[in-house]
Amino acid sequence: MRVSKPKKSVILKNVAYFLICVGIGWYLKGRLSPNYGANMGGQQEPYVLIQEVQAQDTMQAKEHIAHVEAINSVNLQAQVSGTIDNVLFKEGSFVKAGDVLFVIDRDRYQSTVNLREAELASAKANLTEAERNYNRQLTLSKQNIASKAAFDAAESAYLQGKAAVKQAEANLELAKIDLGYTEVTAPISGYIGKALVTKGNYVTTSSQVLARIVQVSPVRVTFSLTDREFLNLKEQYEIDSDVDMKAKITLPDGKDMIEDFSSRFADNEVSTDTATVSIYADFANIDEKLLPGNYVQIALFKGKPDTNVVIPQASLAQDEHGFYTFVVNGDEVVEERRLVLGDVIGSNQIVKSGLKAGDQVIIQGLQKVQDGTKVRAALIQPAE
Repeated sequence: MRVSKPKKSVILKNVAYFLICVGIGWYLKGRLSPNYGANMGGQQEPYVLIQEVQAQDTMQAKEHIAHVEAINSVNLQAQVSGTIDNVLFKEGSFVKAGDVLFVIDRDRYQSTVNLREAELASAKANLTEAERNYNRQLTLSKQNIASKAAFDAAESAYLQGKAAVKQAEANLELAKIDLGYTEVTAPISGYIGKALVTKGNYVTTSSQVLARIVQVSPVRVTFSLTDREFLNLKEQYEIDSDVDMKAKITLPDGKDMIEDFSSRFADNEVSTDTATVSIYADFANIDEKLLPGNYVQIALFKGKPDTNVVIPQASLAQDEHGFYTFVVNGDEVVEERRLVLGDVIGSNQIVKSGLKAGDQVIIQGLQKVQDGTKVRAALIQPAE
């Protein structure tokens, strides 16, 4: 069989097609390359991530786990038996000492007071009659006209009348006390919880709690120190008693409160189980951020908090001259800053000099820039 040779025109056509494909491939590779702009003669501005420098409290005091407790709390209970007529508070609201919260069968106890008042009036009337009869018999007895038996009977009736009046007065006082108990009032100011007994239910003096009130301002924070830590704290405070003690309280959301550590006291013995001493500190809690039952962290220190500029360690670079970082100014131009560093706190670095709060440091893309580089920057928020 005879095989024909390909024509010269076909060969040239295939070669041209191959060269076109190779050219397209190199073109697409250049377009997708990060250095495409540079290869085309127009250098592209590098893209970096920046973060604003923060000034933070970098105090290194030892933290202790603490528990928030209410200084005052009360379980409301009925002092008289009867049906709940009214519930006069909004659940979860703040109530003041003296506010009426529940009303229990008031009409019935008011009727009892009315009855006791009538009994007292009757006893007083009987006493008046007995007193007149006694005075009459006393006069006749002095004149030797009345018999001894008649005088004794009059005297006895008079004394019994006086006792009956005192008894009636006591019964009336008890009835008024019970009437007062028909209005269950708040003995302290604080937040009241759920109404555990509602209108129409019958309650007794031994029945369940009606509601609970918890004081939140002021509030108490309790934590424990080892016996050695307690002695060291006591010694330091006695040496520098003129310096105010402060407490840094870290809330469950991670935010800090700085409070005076002045209203405090320690337990009167060391726990034999844990070899620790319980410390109790009362705080005004005006903003009501401390809630009874919460667990927080507390650290004690003297004087003012130690505030320093803090940056992520990812923003640091080093050469033979020491540590430095890059900041981006308002014109999005990179500036090199030489740094004097302090301690490391977690993933952050304390900067003693070279930066100020509000500077914007590069935290990603350091290798792409140098002093004076024009950049495109995206600001990110620091992690909480």
